[in-house]
Amino acid sequence: MMAKTKTPSKTLPAGIGKVLKRLHYPPDVILLCVRWYVAYSLSLRNLEEMMAERGIEVDHSSVHRWVIKLLPVFEKALRKHKRPVGRSWRVDETYVKVKGQWKYLYRAVDKQGSTVDFLLRARRDKPAARCYLEKAFDWNGEPETITVDKSGANLAALEGINADRETPFRIRQNKYLNNIVEQDHRAIKRIIKPMMGFRDFRCARIILSGIEVMHMIRKGQMKVDDDRTVAAQFYLLVT
Repeated sequence: MMAKTKTPSKTLPAGIGKVLKRLHYPPDVILLCVRWYVAYSLSLRNLEEMMAERGIEVDHSSVHRWVIKLLPVFEKALRKHKRPVGRSWRVDETYVKVKGQWKYLYRAVDKQGSTVDFLLRARRDKPAARCYLEKAFDWNGEPETITVDKSGANLAALEGINADRETPFRIRQNKYLNNIVEQDHRAIKRIIKPMMGFRDFRCARIILSGIEVMHMIRKGQMKVDDDRTVAAQFYLLVT
């Protein structure tokens, strides 16, 4: 038997409130499951068992459906509250398995370790790197310096972008300086490890976006009271 739950704030943003209404389940249960899934190293079946211990019957497939429906709405809402990042970026990519094949998650942090942006791409080449960089510029403005490792594709993409600019940014290739973003990859990989890879590219992209946004909240990158817990910040921003 499902335990009684209290509905969260009635001032839900229109997009989030509309999606929650269509899911026909107590909103606080849905929000809790989605937050836990992208915040901690848990599988969908872990969440099903944890809810059962609390007297709440939730099938793991329902949790997956909530995650896919809500995370794009959450990302859109939370990006509006993201603090500006610094103008010295470290850009790198890490491997993510989708349908048994390696795909590439492009990521960047500034020199303080704040996440700049992210993008999952099927290939690791110049067009993929350029697509990621252009997205990062659109959302975060243009940096003064970008540091990459010895990747020829990343360097070629940066040089191509610079060729079209009146005021080019500085490009550095230095593996040591890129340690900060390589270390930051670990927080993302730790969350996705229990998922044992993704079944399709679209789901991978959506789930990774949620993990990245939760990681940004944890790093204090949202324009909210830093004295609040990570969970409190999440609920404040989405409700």
